[in-house]
Amino acid sequence: MTRFARDPLYRRHRFPADLIAHAVWLYFRFPLSLRMVEDMLAARGVIVSHQTVRLWAEKFGRHFANNIRKRSAGRLGDKWHLDEVVITIAGKKHWLWRAVDQAGFVLDVLVQSRRNTKAAKRLMRKLLKGQGRSPRVMITDRLRSYGAAKREIMPDVEHRSHKGLNNRAENSHQPIRRRERIMKRFKSARHLQRFVSIHDPIANLFYIPRHDIPSTHHRELRAAAWDAWRQIARLDAA
Repeated sequence: MTRFARDPLYRRHRFPADLIAHAVWLYFRFPLSLRMVEDMLAARGVIVSHQTVRLWAEKFGRHFANNIRKRSAGRLGDKWHLDEVVITIAGKKHWLWRAVDQAGFVLDVLVQSRRNTKAAKRLMRKLLKGQGRSPRVMITDRLRSYGAAKREIMPDVEHRSHKGLNNRAENSHQPIRRRERIMKRFKSARHLQRFVSIHDPIANLFYIPRHDIPSTHHRELRAAAWDAWRQIARLDAA
């Protein structure tokens, strides 16, 4: 058992802190179902049900994601790419609104039932509150709701509206699309919002932009991400 297994965060859990954190990392880092995580743990001799993994993912995942957001506050880019994608839940269309910066890090996500100016305003207000500043430039597709919302919420921000410029935001939807297939669709809008609110900060932590960087630098960035994860999960000595 790790030294921080008796941290208040892990109180009354019979499994070690590092095992719980590893299960949460597996579930949100890779496109795995709860039962797949259960099987992977079982292969290592750890017998735990997928229901327990789900409870860990919700409780600890939320805590880890909040800590990652605090660490990244003010450090993300000043060029915002905004996009929305339709997600069908129980036969009804919902829209997953997403904002990423110029490096591909997710700034925020918001599930809404509409694709209009009011929904775009909600996303922008949420972004301003979370980032604590306005962007240098905002890039969107040709949806007119973005322009109308920007004129009211961020009138002084430069706005570039072009389908071809927003590939970074559109590509950012792909991990959720893959997870949607694995999970055989999300159960509700609340379920989707809860999942992406945990998934994306954890994905940000381990995201290394695919630039032409030396393999040694890539390994250094990966090691730094692991160090940060251990601190966030309270697996290292203070």
